[in-house]
Order: sequence, then structure tokens, then C-alpha cells
Amino acid sequence: MKHKLIASILAASSALFITGCDGKKGSADSGSAGSGSAGGGSSGGGSSGGTVGGVPLAIKFPPELIEGTPKAMKVPNLVQVPEKAPTFLVPKEAVLLSKDKKVTGSDDNPIIGTLDLITDGDKQAGEGYFVELIEGPQWVQIDLEKSAAINAIWVWHYHSQKRAYKGVIIRISDDPTFKTGATTVYNNDYENVCEMGKGPDYPYVESRFGLIADGKGTKGRYVRLYSNGNTSNDMNHYIEVEVYGVPQ
Repeated sequence: MKHKLIASILAASSALFITGCDGKKGSADSGSAGSGSAGGGSSGGGSSGGTVGGVPLAIKFPPELIEGTPKAMKVPNLVQVPEKAPTFLVPKEAVLLSKDKKVTGSDDNPIIGTLDLITDGDKQAGEGYFVELIEGPQWVQIDLEKSAAINAIWVWHYHSQKRAYKGVIIRISDDPTFKTGATTVYNNDYENVCEMGKGPDYPYVESRFGLIADGKGTKGRYVRLYSNGNTSNDMNHYIEVEVYGVPQ
């Protein structure tokens, strides 16, 4: 059952700071396989990306709900909100793999909400629909239960205010510790906070359209997503993450 929460808690900043995305130096065993400066396919005014000859993902986007006054987004190469809903092509065999799957994270005691909200299927903004992790570099991880060829990861951080999240990295692996066989499919960490190398992807403005990262058919059971605060406050938020792919 979703919690009735007070959105003003988002302004809280008195929390423990963890100095690394894993509490230590991050691994750089694989390069980025993302789709470059177009924000992983989330921008471009609805242009298609993904599998050549594939079928469009049938995404149901949440309604727009903008609250509060946004702060200045002082980040380089900022990708603006698309003018219309983006589309993304996947193999016709691809299915939603992440619904109701177990989520763990670097902050196992979130300030707001619970980690299971990330895969519960609700993408709406506002009270009771998001989880807030403490400040500094943090990660959440989805266990798909079985290895799959992952085609797309669609992410909604927090879209009821225009803001940009920093240090966003998405990785795939069959190793739950991500010490071996990890592949980076999206990285906009332009400051290299996670020490995985500066990413080729550009920061983007949060919106109800979310972020689409190209999985490029990377095989793995686990999907780990990193972030390092945002342009409104130092906290980390997730509303929903959807992982699409072909079961193996």
C-alpha cells in the first residue's frame, strides 16, 4: 500500500554522504554502450531509436503534474524535454521483465517510500509514488530472476518538477555484485563521481516521458542504476524503472 507522504520532505538535506557509488571506487570493466548525446533516446521530439526493423514499445506515459518552482539547472549540454512522446523499437519478442521484481539498493532504508515502488507499475508523480534515497552517489538494482537479452531500460526519476539528475549510470550484469561481466549502457556522469569514466551521454530534464536507455541486447540478470543528486536538492529519487528484453 502506498504511503501518504509530504512532498516537502524533498528539501531535506541532513543525511549521510557516501563518497562512492558503491561505497568505494567503481569498476570500469566495460565501456558505455549507450546511444550518445541524445539522452539514450529519450529526446529528439519523438524520433525512433532501438532495433532496426523492430516494433515500437507500447508505453503508457503518466499524466503531467508540475509542482513548485524549479531551480536553475547548471549542468553542461543539458537535453531539454521532448516536444512529443519518444518512440523506441525493440524485437517483437521483447516483453516487460521488471514488473514486481525485487529491488535492492545502496540505501536500504529510504527516507521516503520503499524500494518496491520502483517496479510496481505506477509512474505517476506526487505523494506516495516515489522513493527517496539519501544524498550522494547511490544505486538501486533490479533482479530480473533470469538472464535476458535486454533491449531497453525506461526510467522515471521524479517528473513533477523540471530538474536534472546527476551521475546517471545504467549497467547490466549476471553478477549481483557487478564486480565481473558488467556492461555500461548509459552514462551521463560528466564529473566522473562514480570513477567509471566520464560518460558520453548528456544530462537531461526530467519529464513524464522519462529516459530511455538502449540495452543493445546486452545479456544479464541484474540492472543497476546510479545517480548523484539533482539540480533541486542532493537527494536521489525513483518513481519507476521498466526493463524490456527477450527472456533466454
